[in-house]
Amino acid sequence: MKKPLVILTGPTAAGKTKLSINLAKAINGEIVSADSMQVYRRMDIGSAKIRPAEMQGVPHHLIDVLDPKEDFNVVLFQKMAKTAMEDIWTRGHIPILTGGTGFYIQALLYDIDFTENEENVRVRAKLETQAIEEGPEALHARLATVDPKAAEEIHANNVKRVIRALEYYELTGERISDHNEEQREKTSPYNFAYFVLNDDREKLYARIDQRVDEMMKDGLVEEVQSLKNEGCKRGMVSMQGLGYKEILDYLDGVIPLEEAVRILKRDTRHFAKRQLTWFRRERDVIWAEKPEYGYDEEKILAFMLKILKERGILK
Repeated sequence: MKKPLVILTGPTAAGKTKLSINLAKAINGEIVSADSMQVYRRMDIGSAKIRPAEMQGVPHHLIDVLDPKEDFNVVLFQKMAKTAMEDIWTRGHIPILTGGTGFYIQALLYDIDFTENEENVRVRAKLETQAIEEGPEALHARLATVDPKAAEEIHANNVKRVIRALEYYELTGERISDHNEEQREKTSPYNFAYFVLNDDREKLYARIDQRVDEMMKDGLVEEVQSLKNEGCKRGMVSMQGLGYKEILDYLDGVIPLEEAVRILKRDTRHFAKRQLTWFRRERDVIWAEKPEYGYDEEKILAFMLKILKERGILK
C-alpha cells in the first residue's frame, strides 16, 4: 500500500497558506513546508512566513529549523521532508506538502536520486569560484552552449541550479535536462494528489505588489539589517532569496530604497510566472483556478476533498 501524500502548491501570493490550514483541519493533516526560505529562523517578513497564530493548532514541519548561515539544498530538503512525513504517518495523519518551490516538490514526489560524492564537491567548488570571479551571466552562457534546454528553464540568477546543471554535465557527459526528463517518467512511491492553486494574472500581480508594500511596512529593511549585523552576506543561500538580496543591495549602498522595492516587485512577478511555467510542465497536476470557484474557499476545499476521496487518500 502506497502511503498518502497531498501537495498544495501554486505561484507566490496565490493564497496557499489559508487554504492549506483549512485542508489540514478537514483531513487530519500536518503541513510540511516546501519553501526554500521559510526553513530559516529570523527570516519571517521577506519569506512571508506563516505566523504561529495563523497555524490554528495545525503542526508545521521544516519551518524555522535552520540558521541563516547554514546551507540548504534539494538533497537536504528531501532528507528532512521524508523524516517529517514518516513522523506524520506514525500518528495516522496525512502529510500536506505546501509551498512554491516546484523543484523540491518534484524531487520528493518522484524520489529523484541526487547522489553526492567527493568528485561532485570538488567540481562544485570549482564552479562556485568561477561564478564569483566571472559572474552568473558567464556561467549561464556556458550552460547555454552545453545544455540549451536547461539554460532556458533556469534563470541566470539562480546560480545554485546553474552550477548543479554544469556540474552534472561535467561529471556524466549527459545533459541534466535529459536526465530530468527520464526522472520525470518515474512513478511516485506515494498515493498522491498534486493541487495547484492559481488566480488571474492581473490579480496575482496586484497581490504581489500589495504583499511587498506590506513587507516594507512590517519592517523588511530592519529584518535584513539585523541579519547583516549577525554576519549574513550576499554569497549565502539564505541571502539569495527574493526580498533579501534586493534589500541587501540597498543597505550596501548599491541602489536607492525605491529602486530596491521596484526590483523586488518586478522579480517576484517574474518568479510567479516561472513557477506557473514549471507547474504546467509537470504531469499529474490538478489545477484549482480561483475565479472558476467564484473565489469561494469552501467550494475549492470541497473540490479537493472529493478528489482525495476518489483516490482513496481520504477514507
